[in-house]
Amino acid sequence: MATPEAEVEPPSQASAAQILDKRRFSRDLPVLGQDEIDKLLSAAEGRPFSVIHHLPELKEEGIPYLIPGVPITCRVDNTERYTTRSKVHVGTLYTVTLTHGQFRWIVKRKYKHFQELHRDLYNHRMMIHLLPLGRFAKERQQLRAMSEEMPSLRGTQRTRMTSSKMKYLEEYLNDLLENRFCRNDHSMLEFLSVGAVSFVTDLGPKGLEGPIFKRSGGHRIQGLNCIGHHQFCFRWSRRWLVVKDSFLMYMNRDNGRINFVLLFDPEFNVKVGRAHTDTKYGVRIENFTRNLIIKCGSYRQAHWWSHEINRLAGGCHFLKVQRFQGFAPPRDNTLTKWYVNGSDYFADLADALERAKEEIFITDWWLSPEVFLKRPATDNVWRLDEVLKRKAEQGVKVCVMLYKEVELALGINSEHSKRTLMDMHPNIKVMRHPDHVSSVVLLWAHHEKMVAIDQTVAFVGGIDLAFGRWDDSRYRLTDLDVADVKPRGDPRENGASDEQTRQVADLTGNTKLWIGKDYSNFIRKDWVQLDRPFEDNIDRTTVPRMPWRDLAAALHGRAARDAARHFIQRWNFTKIFKNKYKDDFYPYLLPKSHSSADTLSFTLPGSQKAKVQVLRSADRWSAGTCENSILNAYIHTIENSQHYIYIENQFFISCADGKTIHNGIGDAVVNRILRAYREQKNFKVFVVIPLLPGFEGDISTGGGNAIQAILHFTYRTICRGEQSILSRLRELEDRWSEYITVCGLRTHAELSQSPVTELIYVHSKTLIADDRCYIIVFSLVRLRTPASILTIPSAMICSSGCGILLPS
Repeated sequence: MATPEAEVEPPSQASAAQILDKRRFSRDLPVLGQDEIDKLLSAAEGRPFSVIHHLPELKEEGIPYLIPGVPITCRVDNTERYTTRSKVHVGTLYTVTLTHGQFRWIVKRKYKHFQELHRDLYNHRMMIHLLPLGRFAKERQQLRAMSEEMPSLRGTQRTRMTSSKMKYLEEYLNDLLENRFCRNDHSMLEFLSVGAVSFVTDLGPKGLEGPIFKRSGGHRIQGLNCIGHHQFCFRWSRRWLVVKDSFLMYMNRDNGRINFVLLFDPEFNVKVGRAHTDTKYGVRIENFTRNLIIKCGSYRQAHWWSHEINRLAGGCHFLKVQRFQGFAPPRDNTLTKWYVNGSDYFADLADALERAKEEIFITDWWLSPEVFLKRPATDNVWRLDEVLKRKAEQGVKVCVMLYKEVELALGINSEHSKRTLMDMHPNIKVMRHPDHVSSVVLLWAHHEKMVAIDQTVAFVGGIDLAFGRWDDSRYRLTDLDVADVKPRGDPRENGASDEQTRQVADLTGNTKLWIGKDYSNFIRKDWVQLDRPFEDNIDRTTVPRMPWRDLAAALHGRAARDAARHFIQRWNFTKIFKNKYKDDFYPYLLPKSHSSADTLSFTLPGSQKAKVQVLRSADRWSAGTCENSILNAYIHTIENSQHYIYIENQFFISCADGKTIHNGIGDAVVNRILRAYREQKNFKVFVVIPLLPGFEGDISTGGGNAIQAILHFTYRTICRGEQSILSRLRELEDRWSEYITVCGLRTHAELSQSPVTELIYVHSKTLIADDRCYIIVFSLVRLRTPASILTIPSAMICSSGCGILLPS
């Protein structure tokens, strides 16, 4: 086994690799020692979920698929008659029910399959006898207890003594399963339909498994298939198909690697026959992103696969279109915690990350690896990159998805974020999406902010793990110990390495809350040189920081698994869509079963129960599917509100005109106010938005083109033009202020003995109705023209993002 040092490029080579856009780590480190293997296999109730991230290593080490020390028993329950190809002979099909610990499943076998099993076991035994090596000593001892008798249904002494042929086969198979050599033999495992992920508890029931031939192609995303459609363009490959309760996958049984994952969705369908597959004994499995064709050995087997796949998928919630045309149903009694501003959010997130055991999923519009999660920071323990590195070294898989910006328009430097994280440890995987030119995605963006831990707890909302986001209810304009702050020079000019640059801040005795570029006022000056994170971006002795207001929530259990499933769908979609992520270094992710979602490894203090539904806004370019349940939930909630609506949003651009603006949130607000006015009922709409959009520029001197463009569309929504809200409320005359209020936030302080004031930047995407329903969105915007960049609100259709609905 290679040592970790052999897998890591030396620092000098790593720098060159960065220039060549290569990864420092080209593959995962083989970190499984005997202690780790024993730990993975010690649980008698089933395999831990972390097994799925070590399948090739476990295959190489020869780890048995069956759980050691747990008996496996069989019962032959039933027989079926079938007609052979000759249409003359009628054969018998035996139904074998198997039990292994808490797992129970059924296989159907012909008598010849028992014969083939016995022959293979016999041949394997003879091979071991002919190769009398020391490592086969235990196997030879076990083989002495194995009967050489060939199963037979023709009048042997043993057959006459048994009550039936089924009983005979049942006893024979149970005898084999008591022998450790026989039960772990490759032929026996295939006979039992047992594979590497059969007994992973968090994947739910064992499901259906077996060898199949799958046809290449079938992707429903443009550019992923061969141009030709003739059968000569297809390639058939032998794979091991696994069907679970909310997805199916196929893998290479020879090396243990997962080759593809297909999630169940409302377009999931299974069809059998040549008419649907252009293949004899073919089965066609469809979902929103792929038409997968598999080939079986017989007509009966094809229909058996079809029947069992439909049976396993029948109870899956994701097969149905849910409320608001969403992908996930409402989840009752979900432990939920709400956050106002980033201080408590970051602190709870830091503690939750420390408790991760298996996986950490992060998706952000912008991520700053050097951001501190707990403040004031007196060391680097709670710096984000250090936390993730620490967990990666403990064996946790960290998967990060970042928005790949148009560099001419944005300076968030996602390349720096990716390289910084991926150079720390091979267990940290970072993808960026989309490639704007090749995918023709120029004026769209991923704007999600989500962290999922072990698919058990999910943090959602508007808060990126980035500079400028940490704040509390005081909304400070100045930092502590201002007199001690001095701009730092670039340490690389003095010959410091990249690692030394990242560790340059001496935090001993530090009392400042915002270090380096974290102290920001992006309307005065946008972020630059983010690869120098500890240098101040603005002069904090003369320029006040801009406070940041945001809302977020934490979810547990089933709702957290829904959010994680959305991340997994995006991750797997990006893996197959971008060539650079198709290698084995970037794994396919598997969703955990909801059957084990109520078992929580930890909970956040202060959580309360609520009814939660995870919503999203997605298009084919972002996740391979199309959904606008956020918009539908917004409009439904507004239309059905009784007393008031509170909207707090980074943007307020609506009132559809069918040309530039296409969402109808503003229209729903107008209609609800008019209904209240005509019914003479009390009703109020509160709208809180930033006083200025968050882009650099001074509009007092004619600058800030992006700011002016967004203000234009904001005013068009509120008060300017025939489509605006106030114009359409002319029926109310001067009483419109009794029904709607629009405001922003501002604060003041003293900086260097001078009074200063600054707006509080509202970054939230939230709607509250009647103290009973709370929609919090961590989604993105739809861009239409260069002049209106970032002008459409977060609940826009055909964007890529997620949100949650929390009715009481």
